[in-house]
Amino acid sequence: MSREATVQSALNRYLDPRHLTPQQRKVCLHLQACRTEAMGGRLLRCNRCDGEQRWYHGCRDRHCPQCQGRATRQWAERQRESGLPVAYYHLVFTLPHALNGWAQCHPEVIYACLFKSVWMTLKAFAADPRRLGGQLGMTAVLHTWDRRLGQHLHLHCLVPGGVLGADGDWKAVKGSYLFPVRALSRYFRGVMVGALRHCARTGELQRIETGEVDRILSVLMQQDWVVYTRHCLSHTDAVIEYLARYSHRIAITNARLLAVDAAGVRLRYKDSRTDQHRILQLSGEEFVRRFLRHILPKGFMRIRHYGFLAGCCRATKLDQIRDALAHPSLSKAMETTADSPGDACPCCPLCGAGVMQWVAELIPTASWAHRRRR
Repeated sequence: MSREATVQSALNRYLDPRHLTPQQRKVCLHLQACRTEAMGGRLLRCNRCDGEQRWYHGCRDRHCPQCQGRATRQWAERQRESGLPVAYYHLVFTLPHALNGWAQCHPEVIYACLFKSVWMTLKAFAADPRRLGGQLGMTAVLHTWDRRLGQHLHLHCLVPGGVLGADGDWKAVKGSYLFPVRALSRYFRGVMVGALRHCARTGELQRIETGEVDRILSVLMQQDWVVYTRHCLSHTDAVIEYLARYSHRIAITNARLLAVDAAGVRLRYKDSRTDQHRILQLSGEEFVRRFLRHILPKGFMRIRHYGFLAGCCRATKLDQIRDALAHPSLSKAMETTADSPGDACPCCPLCGAGVMQWVAELIPTASWAHRRRR
């Protein structure tokens, strides 16, 4: 793989800033400046051989493939406090591709409806006394892409296998699945279509004609919607690591890029039908267009917690569940967690024996500071 095959190099080579939204322009500016002299950084010097190295700051943008590794580790450490010693279930709710155009016109509305509809579906099934009869907990992560960078709107959900009853007792799921998939699909379809009709009536889908709204939703009500579910893991650390792989995943990583050159962008992807790795060749402009399509609206939260995992009641509800399970709190594990490897002093790449020490601050370039103020 060429060292130049990165999302940053593709943007530097093929991005046309004339047709970007303000949010896309801001994100691309971050990604292009990430870990370059534009961001500033630190000058490190070896305490043995006096060799010097420049370490530039990362942009920490949630769309940046260079900054998500550390963000994933930090997020996973924060979530360990919420882990429960129970089985977990992984569910994926997918929107029909007929709604892709709507999501491009009104992303905030469609994404918010997806989160709300999925939670209403699972909440209703969990509260049903014929099933579990209690309050469910859920962590949901929005993904908008497929492996070829196409638009594929779906929500990954990780659900502890049980509910908190009104009497404070824990009621565990019995069986290898959480709820029947076909029933989930039909209920989710009805809730989502109802939510979209409500948004159309209130004017939140003003870019879509009323006739088209009625036509497409009527057709979608006659189709089967895709819901995937499977039994997951029961070991707390393994569950957190499993979810962390989804939490900060972005549309494309640098590891999948094979070349960025005059011929365009070549990337590797895994064919879900054959389970084989294949090569996709895209023009540079097409690659950038597909990448920009997955930039989230400003301030939109793509990771959300519901039920007894919601931030407003998480601490109290988790203590109740652990008391019911007779399991001690996991919060103390956070106190003894070691610092992130990114915070440790690196070894000298020249002599291999010394330690690189911070000796000076590298100021961001004037051009970058000016562009940020704009």
